[in-house]
Amino acid sequence: MIGQSLASALTGLTVWLLCLAAPSAHAQTARLFKGADLALGEKLIAEHQCAVCHARRAGGNGSGIYRPQGKINTAGLLRGMVDYCSTELNMGLFPEEVTAVAAVLDRDHYRFESKPVAKP
Repeated sequence: MIGQSLASALTGLTVWLLCLAAPSAHAQTARLFKGADLALGEKLIAEHQCAVCHARRAGGNGSGIYRPQGKINTAGLLRGMVDYCSTELNMGLFPEEVTAVAAVLDRDHYRFESKPVAKP
């Protein structure tokens, strides 16, 4: 009996703590690209011919690859997708290069960083 009450209390506490942490996590994620080297990102996108690959995969000019339904809806997921592309295509991008490329994509297509940041 005491074990069930304790488990229930801990579950409630965990949910409460997650609710408190959610705005803080959003605020941190929303600034993921702060200070990113946009010129480097643009250079890497051109150098690795990202638009060519995107056109091959999505058709047309390749812009259809951006904002796939329900897939990329945060700055962190965008950065993760760029990291995935780097790994899958054996580009060997360093973490700061991945961030630079993702920051350019955010600026030009997604605009996560331009949305208001939640206060913790």
